[in-house]
Amino acid sequence: MVGAALSMGGCKVGPAYKAPAVQAPPAYSENGANGGPTGNWSAAAPADDKSRGQWWTVYNDATLDQLEEQCANANLSIAAASQAYEQSHALVQSVRSALFPSVSIGASATRNRISSYRPLRPTTAPNYYWDFLIPLSISWEPDIWGRVHRQIESASATAQASAADLANTRLSLQGTLAATYFQIRGIDLQTKLLQSTVDAYTETLGLTENRRKGGLASESDVEQAKTQLEQTRAQLIDLGVQRAKLEHAIAVLIAVPAQTYKLAEKPLDGDPPAIPVGIPSELLQRRPDIATAERRVAAANALIGVQKAAYYPNITLGANGGVESSDITNLMNTGSTLWNAGPSASEILFDAGRRKANVQAAVAQREQAAALYQQQVLSAFRDVEDQLSSLRILADEAQVQQRAVASAERSTELSILRYKRGLAPYLEVLTNQTIQLSNERVAAGLVADRIVASVGLQIAIGGGWNSLQLPKN
Repeated sequence: MVGAALSMGGCKVGPAYKAPAVQAPPAYSENGANGGPTGNWSAAAPADDKSRGQWWTVYNDATLDQLEEQCANANLSIAAASQAYEQSHALVQSVRSALFPSVSIGASATRNRISSYRPLRPTTAPNYYWDFLIPLSISWEPDIWGRVHRQIESASATAQASAADLANTRLSLQGTLAATYFQIRGIDLQTKLLQSTVDAYTETLGLTENRRKGGLASESDVEQAKTQLEQTRAQLIDLGVQRAKLEHAIAVLIAVPAQTYKLAEKPLDGDPPAIPVGIPSELLQRRPDIATAERRVAAANALIGVQKAAYYPNITLGANGGVESSDITNLMNTGSTLWNAGPSASEILFDAGRRKANVQAAVAQREQAAALYQQQVLSAFRDVEDQLSSLRILADEAQVQQRAVASAERSTELSILRYKRGLAPYLEVLTNQTIQLSNERVAAGLVADRIVASVGLQIAIGGGWNSLQLPKN
């Protein structure tokens, strides 16, 4: 019987797992497919197929590198996700233990009294006696129908999903950190712009006051110049409020008290780096959230086998033994031994459709997980397309905006020159300076938007992660 059970241990009921089919386009539309535009991110360098891991290093910013390491090591959400994986990994070990026999041993010593009037009690038997017992029990339920193996399969897939959740949490939070960091650097750029503008407006105010003293400008011109200067100073103060909030957000991400964290000013400069995106089919291995969804399909598929195994008999191999004596000095004698052994089997004859309903529920759970997986894949493709579109459009906008800034600067220079010569009212200078500042702030904002969009693209393509990194459990 034992040999037969062992020989059948490899049988597993339930469907074999096959990942849900998804249709990946040959290329991204923003990457030259179907006649679409081609950005500077389309050409891949020879090393682009390697895992980038620390994807943020492409920005060559030592401060960002340090912050990302702090986030990875100290962030509490990442720590919580890590413990969630440890729990799921431990559950795999717990389920796997069902493949082996369970052995238990005990010991008892009881003092007993028998009624003097007990039926059929020998008259010479004592009323009081000790019973010393050391029982040993061995029980094993061979996995003939593969129920335990399916449970292990499901638990392992769930643990892998948890590991992918951890990777996705880390990727998301480190991406948020990078985006927040560059938003602060963008504010620093605008701060630098407004500070230089305040200096320019202060100079203009001095010019206007001198002209008023000479009778060439009115008191109204002076007040307008003061108003413009104070408005710009107010904008500068408002940037400080925004910067403080973003600093506090970074403090939370690196798990330090918000009131103790300060980030030195460093204006953003330069264009975003080129980010090779590969082909869409690679995204299925490079996005941890896709891996999470796919592993949950596998876990749900294995549970179908678990429920189908309930249709088959439960077979248990067991043995009980030990030593028992009323005299502790004889407890270990050969004559004190006792034992019994043999298999047992049970089968449910009627359950009012419970097993059938459980199988149907497991199938529906798998189909739900498959639909969510396919939806996650579609969302991932959309994310990449969104970020590629943003990078292309923002690059075009930045070029146009730079031309607008150049024209505004030239217009302001000419109006100031005309004002000095008495050929234009101060209102013309005021209007042109306002237009120039507005365009310069838009241009500065685009610098930050482009860098943040490149961070978004890094996250959309998985940040260098690969599903091959999932633990085997």
